[in-house]
Amino acid sequence: MMSVQGQRHSIQGLSTYEVERQRARGLGCVIPPATGRSYLRILRENVLNTINTILFSIALALVLLGQYLDALISVGVISFNMIISLIQEVRAKQTLDRIALLARPKAVVLRDGLEQSIEPEALVVGDILIVGSGDQIVVDGPLVGDGCIEVDESLLTGESDLMSKREGDRLYSGTFCVTGKACYRAEQVGIQSVAGTLTARARAHRTMPTPLQREIALIIRVLLLIAIALEMLLVASSIISVIPIVETVRMAMVIIGIVPNGLFLSISVAYALGAVRIARKGTLVQRFNAIESLSHVDVLCTDKTGTLTTNTLELVALHPYEIDEARLHLLLGSYIVHLSSQNATSEAIGAACREHALHGLHVRQEMPFSSMRKWGALVMFDTAMQGVYVLGAPDMLQPFLVPESELGTFIEMERKQGRRVLLFAHTDAMGLPQTGDGEACLPHNLTPLGAISLQDIVRPEARETLTQFTALGVQIKVISGDHPQTVAVLTRQLGLDAEIKMLTGAELDVLEDAQLAQRVEETSIFGRITPQQKERIIQVLRSHNHYVAMIGDGVNDILALKQANLGIAMQSGSQATCGVADLVLLYDTFASLPSAVHEGQRIRNGMQDILKLFLARVATVALLLIAITFIGGFPFQPRQTSLLTFFTVGVPTLALAYWARPGRVSGESLIRSLVRFVLPVSLITCLIAIGVYLAVLIPALQTYPAPTNPYREGALPLAQTAMTVFLVLCGLLLVLFVEPPNRPRPGQKGTCGNWRPSLLVLGLFMCLSSILALPPLSALFNLQTLDFVLYLLIGCAALLWATCIWVIWHFHFFERFFQF
Repeated sequence: MMSVQGQRHSIQGLSTYEVERQRARGLGCVIPPATGRSYLRILRENVLNTINTILFSIALALVLLGQYLDALISVGVISFNMIISLIQEVRAKQTLDRIALLARPKAVVLRDGLEQSIEPEALVVGDILIVGSGDQIVVDGPLVGDGCIEVDESLLTGESDLMSKREGDRLYSGTFCVTGKACYRAEQVGIQSVAGTLTARARAHRTMPTPLQREIALIIRVLLLIAIALEMLLVASSIISVIPIVETVRMAMVIIGIVPNGLFLSISVAYALGAVRIARKGTLVQRFNAIESLSHVDVLCTDKTGTLTTNTLELVALHPYEIDEARLHLLLGSYIVHLSSQNATSEAIGAACREHALHGLHVRQEMPFSSMRKWGALVMFDTAMQGVYVLGAPDMLQPFLVPESELGTFIEMERKQGRRVLLFAHTDAMGLPQTGDGEACLPHNLTPLGAISLQDIVRPEARETLTQFTALGVQIKVISGDHPQTVAVLTRQLGLDAEIKMLTGAELDVLEDAQLAQRVEETSIFGRITPQQKERIIQVLRSHNHYVAMIGDGVNDILALKQANLGIAMQSGSQATCGVADLVLLYDTFASLPSAVHEGQRIRNGMQDILKLFLARVATVALLLIAITFIGGFPFQPRQTSLLTFFTVGVPTLALAYWARPGRVSGESLIRSLVRFVLPVSLITCLIAIGVYLAVLIPALQTYPAPTNPYREGALPLAQTAMTVFLVLCGLLLVLFVEPPNRPRPGQKGTCGNWRPSLLVLGLFMCLSSILALPPLSALFNLQTLDFVLYLLIGCAALLWATCIWVIWHFHFFERFFQF
């Protein structure tokens, strides 16, 4: 069989002139954009969503009615949040786009008879490409020359079986070469092919709303329905009570404000900040909401080779059988140099044996090594080497050895030391037998020639990384194609539990589903596992309510990566693996993962705090709208709600997104947690706020003369001002309940000080005082001048509110009453 190197002499590829001519004829390759959000999409999601459209429409109505300042201030807070969100997301996109260039697939092409590594968009129709083990096929076209490869077409067909491809067989972009090396010709490129689109599709099926996004969407839909119902009641009331149209529109602006559109902006900012923080620590985010998934992970499944270890090996020892060591060096070296493609195993053996090899031998047939078969073979037809030579796992070859073959204790002793052992064997047969479906299989009567002991080079940061994961409460499960004893020794070296339970692929296959579920739960080491078995293990863990992350680097990990809640790839891994992963560890820095997990927890914890502030404000305003309208009057003016939103959620939520801290996320339902927080806060706030409103309104009605416009003059604006100031004070104090100056350390004894929220609250209180003290600013927000007695009343009401909230939470009155 002619090697790919030999084919280059007969296949020259296009010349530079031919490439330019093809491109001029419109036969160049236009790669679809990366699967990130475009600038247009970022703009549309932040500006042109449903809630913003309604708010801007009401603001436009105010403009048409001549209420320019009301319109400007009403949309001011929305615009502030929107601009901040846009800036953060655009900056995050620019950072991630720059880093993503490091993980882009490359194309190896023959031009002018030379190999060149180029970007996929530089390809043209007619180019000759070279594809090897682990490479992504980036365009459609037939295989040329006499190379032979096995292709994983699971992303195209859904079938996990490898497809053998020879000359004339068609290759499709979006599929991946698993073994072998060959040349193929580009016929459909760019938008005429499926290049890029299948990888995007593989990610797209994972691009679904996260639990947090689904819960936020549900909350907003419910509040939107409530707002629409209140708007309809407002229209009916304005018709019956003959409310001026200007006041009706102003009230409509207040009502629609109960829909917390800023939540979408907050989660976008949190994701963007998280993506940038993680990228700076060596992790590229390929699915924007994948960061949140990190906060849920409780089981981390990892491959061994290329993940816990570097993707390199070193040969430790050779143990010959019935031949001398020099002969074994010669045969092994000759076998390695005649393989059409190399991997870490062959490179390690070649480094020790290549100088003894015979070159230029005739190869009749090659069966490349496959992680599914766990063996590879060459059929040699030469005077120096003749017959079938097989290199593979001893467990796989042993049933095919000549009867009573004695392998001694070498293999078992090396495995106990955590080393990988391969068996090299030979038979005089002149070809590989085939199964009923035409697949090659191992011949019988193999004679063992020697055993090879290889040692993985452990990543220096692996031990510390696993220790950090264990401290976070994450279970570690190592799933490898190696012998379980080899994996177990390695993991003990990395500091995992000495009483590790192991399970092999052969044992796994005979287990019933119920038995398998139990064994998978209690097992930490899985050895001799095929890609399909990896996928099954992930499925079992997910079916038992585990949130699973899978780390891999090879094509044999693709199925497991796609099945996991979160797929993580090493950058040096195959293009296929990087293509379907949600996160890519840049520079192969395994140590960056704990930081990424902390970042996911930070986002989740931060969003929980933000949701508490948003929903407490929304629930309070909604209750007051109903209660005050029932009593008589209207609780707010549009400018006052803008002030309330800015001070209680506008600035604090952005700060909390920045200041959020990591820590294990509670397993309690988010909705349940929010109800426990929001319901007592909103009820107590509403009751005391109504008291403040009536305490100001009733005396004012007896003191002030009947105004011409009761919505702008007299007792009602005064009561609205008092209630607005009270609600702002409660909102500022609530920030300190959510982020107290001293709080328990996550997973540790004692407390940790955090005075930034306190300083923020103090700063916002000073801003509020300035607005109340300066008449032009007070008038800007439709705030009336209050005397000292009223401010004292409001201050005492705020202290009463804080006391009630503390007592309710401290003594768990709410949980006792509702039996939570």
